[in-house]
Amino acid sequence: MACETWKTKFDTYIDGELPANEMRTFDAHVRTCASCAADALSRVQMKRSIHNAGKRFSATPEFRKKILQSIETKPSRSSIGFGWIPIVRAATVAATLLVVIGLAVIYKGREHARAEQVYSEAVDLHVAMLASASPVDVVSSDRHTVKPWFQGKIPFTFDLPELQNSAFSLLGGRVTYLDQSVGAHLIYEVRKHRISVFIFQEQSLRGKLEPRIPAGKELSFNMETWAQGGLRYIVIGDAGAADIDALSKLFNHQTT
Repeated sequence: MACETWKTKFDTYIDGELPANEMRTFDAHVRTCASCAADALSRVQMKRSIHNAGKRFSATPEFRKKILQSIETKPSRSSIGFGWIPIVRAATVAATLLVVIGLAVIYKGREHARAEQVYSEAVDLHVAMLASASPVDVVSSDRHTVKPWFQGKIPFTFDLPELQNSAFSLLGGRVTYLDQSVGAHLIYEVRKHRISVFIFQEQSLRGKLEPRIPAGKELSFNMETWAQGGLRYIVIGDAGAADIDALSKLFNHQTT
């Protein structure tokens, strides 16, 4: 495939918004083309840098409190007749309710946006892995080799499932960061599709993700996530939803 064919689609690929068949074709291409792999990695890194820079500037609780205080109105007795007090009180109550409802909507919206940011960052990590010439730091299909490698590199331990009699194979793993939290990034393969399994401490991502999301689409990838035993698992890849679910169940069985 000529690299020029993809030059206008790099950003769409990095965002995981290409059709599924094009994503698979592009994934295969970047694994064999050093130029496109380097370009994809640089764009992922730039996207994450912009995303992290945006987190540095957010309103403080004191600033929000000041804004809320400025919204409140306190009518003066000298300018309002005694007969208007019930109406003013009713208006104040109504205004307060609107503020509370508005804040609730904003809070829910922010929680959703925060979760979307984390999911998007996980997609970026997966795409970067696909585009990397060296996607793993510990190369092994033996779980008894991969698991000990993480000791001392991340602040928690985890178990890996037995893959015997399954369609999956373990390629290896690496240390990674999601929303500034350190964790494990494991890479599996099924029928030439690579799947990322991310494991983080749940407390570091608490309040940012839903308790559990079954296998489903996240951009152009299938993804499943759940919390168990104090750890947060995210399984993501362009393999079918059934494969994502099957690998997730292997991890669930291992950790029960």
